[in-house]
Amino acid sequence: MSQKSVCVYCGSRNGVNPAYSAAAHNLGMLLADEGWRLVYGAGDVGLMGEVARAAQSAGGDTFGVIPVHLLQREVGKTDLTRFIVTETMHERKKVMIMNADAVIVLPGGPGSLDELFEALTWRQLGLHDKPILVTNVDGYWDTLHTLLDQLIGQGFADASLAEFITWVDTPETAMSELRRLLN
Repeated sequence: MSQKSVCVYCGSRNGVNPAYSAAAHNLGMLLADEGWRLVYGAGDVGLMGEVARAAQSAGGDTFGVIPVHLLQREVGKTDLTRFIVTETMHERKKVMIMNADAVIVLPGGPGSLDELFEALTWRQLGLHDKPILVTNVDGYWDTLHTLLDQLIGQGFADASLAEFITWVDTPETAMSELRRLLN
């Protein structure tokens, strides 16, 4: 059986709730403990840095992808197992999802939403069939869940869109779901 890879989308900031950083740390540790590779945005700041440092400290395999224009801003984490620099944000997202078996979303901002919606749109269009899990730490993504329900309810998305996201509350539950979905 080949090594599984999980793409994690999360903030380049820590956010105000310490539970967000704790979730990123726990997810990094859990991925490493499972022997799964972390695929992420290659930053060493915010939740991105936290998930990567935790995975590394537990001996995990890390695969980071960063566009050249963010090397300074997101402090490119060059000590990863694999570090790739792309020309554009679009190329970054493509490389990340192409090298993953599943996607987990932690709290984040506009960039994390962009990544999630691109993965979700690609799934809706049949460009991939990878599981997408949204980790709703302390209810952070409640309004997103409501928005997606509204998109469906108002006829701007097919009801099947709701089936493409698995909502979980903790990294532990995310890992449990991934074990089920990827085996």
